[in-house]
Amino acid sequence: MEKEAITAYIEENKQRFLDELFDLLRIPSVSADEKFTGDVLKTAGVVKSRLLEAGCDKAELVETPGHPVVYGEKIIDPGLPTVVVYGHYDVQPADPYELWDSPPFEPVIKDEKIYARGACDDKGQMYMHVKALQTMVETGSLPCNVKFMIEGEEEVGSSHLAAFVRQNKERLQGDVILISDTSMISNDHPSICVGLRGLSYVEVEVTGPNRDLHSGVYGGAVANPINVLSKMISSLVDDKGRITIPGFYDKVAEVPVEERAAMNSAPFNLQAYKDDLGIDEVMGEEGYTTLERTGIRPALDVNGIWGGYTGEGAKTVLPAKAHAKISMRLVPNQNNEEITRLFTSYFTSIAPAGVKVKVTPHHGGQPAVTKTNSLAYKAASQAFAEAWGKEPIPTRDGGSIPIVALFKEVLETDVVLLGFGLDSDAIHSPNEHYGVFNYFKGIETITLFYKHFVSLKS
Repeated sequence: MEKEAITAYIEENKQRFLDELFDLLRIPSVSADEKFTGDVLKTAGVVKSRLLEAGCDKAELVETPGHPVVYGEKIIDPGLPTVVVYGHYDVQPADPYELWDSPPFEPVIKDEKIYARGACDDKGQMYMHVKALQTMVETGSLPCNVKFMIEGEEEVGSSHLAAFVRQNKERLQGDVILISDTSMISNDHPSICVGLRGLSYVEVEVTGPNRDLHSGVYGGAVANPINVLSKMISSLVDDKGRITIPGFYDKVAEVPVEERAAMNSAPFNLQAYKDDLGIDEVMGEEGYTTLERTGIRPALDVNGIWGGYTGEGAKTVLPAKAHAKISMRLVPNQNNEEITRLFTSYFTSIAPAGVKVKVTPHHGGQPAVTKTNSLAYKAASQAFAEAWGKEPIPTRDGGSIPIVALFKEVLETDVVLLGFGLDSDAIHSPNEHYGVFNYFKGIETITLFYKHFVSLKS
């Protein structure tokens, strides 16, 4: 009867669960832009209130040098296992607003999908855990203790979370950490992410003359920082898709042939992938499939580039400066701080005479791989099998959640990446969305995880 009671409760409260999520999505909690600081703090307060309403014994805003961490807990018996839930309440900037089909902070449902910034990343997925707790409390099916750690700086690198975790190590002790901030293959093929790439993110600046110049008077005689920067960037990846930074691949963990074969056995339609993106062909490192390129191989991408005149019409200027933001996705055994040093040394060395180069590191994180033979993974697998009627496929995700490695190092606790998003959800892009089905099925699956985890632990 337990599962029937849970599904019945979710069904009876669907509209309320949606309305509450919409209230969160309406608040523009953009952590990267100071003009939204008040909204970020407002969101933290709402999350705290929702945790208390869901059944937490206590919840509080823990101050950091940046945005606060929302901590809550429900302790029913110290002798029982404890599940620690991590999520984040901040969101990416919504720019460019004009590319959204509906306002990013006015959530709407179209084609059974919730459209809004943060719908999938990560308010929708984070809030499933709050509603899962409430569902278990209200149906009398909560089998263990729960702790929540919901931060407000994930989208800007979680720069203050490490200190929070270390300072609160005892308070955060648990038997497993649940994170819903990843995606599945599809609703027909549920999956569990068991690997994440790391990240090194830098900003580069190339400076030429001491002021902007007339391109007719000086063009061809003085180094143009935009031209130089473009050439420098183009030299970072060769024609076989290999990153040219010396030492970059020295510690890359090679994945065994059998694991690569298992990865490529997952359902994947290359033509559908290209059609969805509106591209004629894929690109990447030679000798690897698309799934391998985004899961087990490192990558380097320019995330933004600017300089000179970009306004309407023409201005014949030779700019004094050019800038770019560059991210490098890393795989197991690569260290983000070491890669940042290698990049800085190499990028500075390839600058031609006539310009100066400055590299500013922003944020980063270590890659992480989780075990598929742990009790926590088995419980997640059983929860999926019961809720979805199918065994989940283990996959590796191309994105980064820097705190996964931190949790494993400091808290020494297994992490399960119990994500319910889809790659087509357009996170970080205009028209981000999250399936209504995924939202409710995620709540159900999370409650079943608790049941199976406690059963396996006993």
